[in-house]
Amino acid sequence: MTRTLLTLCLAASACHGLQNDADARYAYLGLDDGVQRALGLGLQGFSLASSANIDAQQADGDAGGTMVVTGQVDQGASDNKELRLDVALVDYQDAVPDDNDDAILTVYNTDTTAPLALDLSLRNIPDGTLTGTLTGLAIASDDLAGDVVFDLAIAGAIEADPDVTDGVRMVAGSTHVTGTATSDYGTYDVDVTR
Repeated sequence: MTRTLLTLCLAASACHGLQNDADARYAYLGLDDGVQRALGLGLQGFSLASSANIDAQQADGDAGGTMVVTGQVDQGASDNKELRLDVALVDYQDAVPDDNDDAILTVYNTDTTAPLALDLSLRNIPDGTLTGTLTGLAIASDDLAGDVVFDLAIAGAIEADPDVTDGVRMVAGSTHVTGTATSDYGTYDVDVTR
């Protein structure tokens, strides 16, 4: 299906439920960089937190919109921590090239009462591991439209952040994301390492 035909189908609401493996994949890829951004904001908030509450950490999408991460972290002196984070998307957009290097622009929003849930478990801080999940529903529009339900598992390594006292960050290239992104186009099986 060409991008033009896809747009016409969406505009006419005549292709609802059409299964398309490529567009199921793009429905996830539009937020692939966003998963890394959410992890970075969550760890930044953890590193800067002075209480159980993590102050709002915000970043722009590469092509527009914003992502805001808030939540809570376990307190105490343990080198193991649990983070319960909310990821709110407002017109969030990253440019993703399709197989012909044409940009696919998908805009994601979350309901104001139902952000994505990012739950993380940090072990052996600062030089240890991170595991967690990113789940919930985002509303997509623009080139791809409809609900996208994310059910992702995340695993990776963490290290001390030299720019933040007692801070941690992801080890580059260590983040393994698996799971599914389900939309009207089908279910995309996610298995990426970043």
